[in-house]
Amino acid sequence: MLVAAMSVYSIIGRAFLSKPLFGDVEITQLGIAASISLCLPWCQLHRGNILVDFFTQTTSRRTRQILDSAGALLLAAMCVLLAWRTTMGAIAVREVSETSMILGLPMWWAYVSLAPGLLLSALVAVWQAALLLVGQEIPEVGSGSAKTSDGLV
Repeated sequence: MLVAAMSVYSIIGRAFLSKPLFGDVEITQLGIAASISLCLPWCQLHRGNILVDFFTQTTSRRTRQILDSAGALLLAAMCVLLAWRTTMGAIAVREVSETSMILGLPMWWAYVSLAPGLLLSALVAVWQAALLLVGQEIPEVGSGSAKTSDGLV
């Protein structure tokens, strides 16, 4: 919300007062990168990622659970890999003291802000995969009911 408010302020300042907020694009990029990364675990927790179940609609519930578990483990592996590489990127960028062009903000901030969300996404995916592998349903967050792998309660 702060990034949106800052953008509105800058746009109004630019359009009506000829006084834009300098560096608004850099701040927006940093804020959005962190926001997206930190929303990934929430999305995974709510099973909000796209599922293509065209080929699995006619399979048994257990088969879908196994396939969903494999998908969650692959997602976890990808998130761990991305967290590792963004952390290594942050270290490399910090060592050379790279900064943004307008405000001179350290660029490693953007890289390091991605790792926590990616690691938390991996943890959520591993937890979901473990539940599915033992035949349990993934609980629907925010309610007392369980959500089945095909989305039906």
